[in-house]
Amino acid sequence: MLKIQDVEMKFKSKTALCNIDLNVCSGIYGLLGPNGSGKTTLMRCITGILKPTRGKIQAPSKIGYLPQKFGMYPQLTVYETLEYFTSLKDIPRKQQHEMILDCLEKVHLTERVNDRMGTLSGGMIRRIGIAQALLGDPELILFDEPTAGLDPEERLRFHNLIAHIQKEKCVVISTHIVEDVESNCNHIILLCQGRIIVQGTAKKLKRNINGSVYLVPLTCRDELCEPYTLLREDATAGTMRILSNTAQPGTQVEPSVEDSYISYIRGQE
Repeated sequence: MLKIQDVEMKFKSKTALCNIDLNVCSGIYGLLGPNGSGKTTLMRCITGILKPTRGKIQAPSKIGYLPQKFGMYPQLTVYETLEYFTSLKDIPRKQQHEMILDCLEKVHLTERVNDRMGTLSGGMIRRIGIAQALLGDPELILFDEPTAGLDPEERLRFHNLIAHIQKEKCVVISTHIVEDVESNCNHIILLCQGRIIVQGTAKKLKRNINGSVYLVPLTCRDELCEPYTLLREDATAGTMRILSNTAQPGTQVEPSVEDSYISYIRGQE
């Protein structure tokens, strides 16, 4: 479906991507990494917006793409906006109306079909962006920070939408929100400083740091042994969640994907 071989992307003296190799088939993939790790650059290279400095990318001809910043014409209606995108995607006119209404229904904005884009909230505009990415029944769908600006209910709707996308589709979700990846994705790709540092299932990522996460009473703070990373402090429960390869006071607990993410980003795996 999507094959990336030895891709490098440089901007003058800065290397944004380095030695990227990926084989992506059907399923839902999470591209996880901190801000500035190269996620958006990789997305743009896949779509053809950017041409890599080196390497090859083989992608389907039909790609749906939600960019990190979704631009729109405020004077157009919701329907006119999606109609514009169907024209850009060369979707036959006789199919456009039904397809537009179907995509609006998926993002729960059918009642806004005649509203002007300039009157919509930021969350609604984001949902229109998701709808346009689904137009044309693409084989590969790329979502760059799809839940940015969405309230909790809208994020839940997005999660449900992704869960119902046909199994033969390939979906890549780029985000720095671990919850989005853990909720939706059956395969995780962790990108840091332009390099893939680990990839696999959530189960694999958690297994890789098994035995390194501790729940420690706040009263034992002075007994902690360096080096360690404080993941979370819960004043209500009176505990600290600690990441460390050194034995700590308290109880070893099962790692989460977030724990694994922090471990790899900080080089403690």
